[in-house]
Amino acid sequence: MGYELAGPGVAMTDVSAVIVAANTVTLVVGGAITLFALRAYRRTGLTELRALAFGLGLVASGALVGGLLHQVAAAPLLQGIAIQSTLTAIGFLALGYSLAAKTATGGALTVTPR
Repeated sequence: MGYELAGPGVAMTDVSAVIVAANTVTLVVGGAITLFALRAYRRTGLTELRALAFGLGLVASGALVGGLLHQVAAAPLLQGIAIQSTLTAIGFLALGYSLAAKTATGGALTVTPR
């Protein structure tokens, strides 16, 4: 059973270049936003911001791990995509938790300066 990963007239190297470029942007921008969320958590002590940083970090690291598996470890492209998708899904679960955590408790938002 084979999978066509590129359309007719599109070389696999072209598709790989697009994937590498997109994952690089995801890693750099996601890493920067993760750093901002982590700094906000350290400044405020809100556990929701810690969960936000964790989720964003998982999404960004998924791009790194999936890409490294494919480019460095010579794993099949679909295996790299599966790992990246799994880390992205777990990251989005953490992001959802970070957004819903305070509403679930019903408590007032309090900020504890550190």
